[in-house]
Amino acid sequence: MHDPLKPIYAAAKSVRRHIVLSEGLDPRIIDGAAAAIKQELAAITLLGNKEIVATAIEARGHNASDFNLIDPADTQHHEAYASGYYELRKNKGISKEFAHEGMKVPLNFAAMMVRLGDADGTVSGAVATTADTVRAALQIIRKAPDAALVSSFFLMVLNQDHHTKKGVFVFADCGLTIDPDAVQLAEIAIASAGSYIALTGNEPKIGMLSFSTMGSARHDKVSKVQNATKLIRERLPDLTVSGELQFDAAFLPAVAQSKAPDDDVKGDANIFVFPNLDAGNIGYKIAQRIGGAQAIGPILQGLSKPANDLSRGCSAQDVTNMIAITAAQVK
Repeated sequence: MHDPLKPIYAAAKSVRRHIVLSEGLDPRIIDGAAAAIKQELAAITLLGNKEIVATAIEARGHNASDFNLIDPADTQHHEAYASGYYELRKNKGISKEFAHEGMKVPLNFAAMMVRLGDADGTVSGAVATTADTVRAALQIIRKAPDAALVSSFFLMVLNQDHHTKKGVFVFADCGLTIDPDAVQLAEIAIASAGSYIALTGNEPKIGMLSFSTMGSARHDKVSKVQNATKLIRERLPDLTVSGELQFDAAFLPAVAQSKAPDDDVKGDANIFVFPNLDAGNIGYKIAQRIGGAQAIGPILQGLSKPANDLSRGCSAQDVTNMIAITAAQVK
């Protein structure tokens, strides 16, 4: 079977970054991280009570000595991390005592490890909600200075026999930005193009999705997508982008020839930017559950350093995939 993730795995293996996972007791985290270690995708730190986590690792047939284990509640790093957290959040009114307690929370501790350079990236969300995962990343790792906003995307892998078009596609934003305006939609598209290049090395071709194709309908929601497309072209005229497009016109060359014969993407988009979170979240789940696509994410973009979220319904393979992606994201 064709493996579209092979280049991402190769990129991760070539640099072998250090990834910290905050949910060290979850069996999917343990198995997925063990597979990442075996494939030399990254060095791995698991957070939690060291004795309990080590016992859980051994019980699942892995070697605990292959992992770095840290207990956020009992570590030599606690004082420095708590101090750093206090400096970050003191303008929000937190006390030093609150900062000390906050650094006992694995999600926060993992984010601080990344912020301070003690790890290259972090993965969580097998247990924690997306809201908690993103909050820790935003509060501690922070937005990249050159990013207009933090958004997310899913890597949608089409590699089954019934998939007539195979490869890795980006769906954005399916997990974070609820109702972006035209400016935010343009930023999501531009960030997604950068992420696609970083992870695949291929040329991005962006379809700005709508219920309308090239003026077939008139509505404020259509105008938003049209305006976002215009903003992208003004900022990055060499980037291949078309909009507004219905999904079939962005995905199928034959439909594009019929509906949008002058379209630059020509039915060959590899990045699909949805107009809002309703459409994005529903769209990726239909592709996953009915279409049989593998959905990896939500992957965050726009942070100063990588921090990524898992679905609470994730598998061990999803964990391994996300470790490889997070490692490949490190600049």
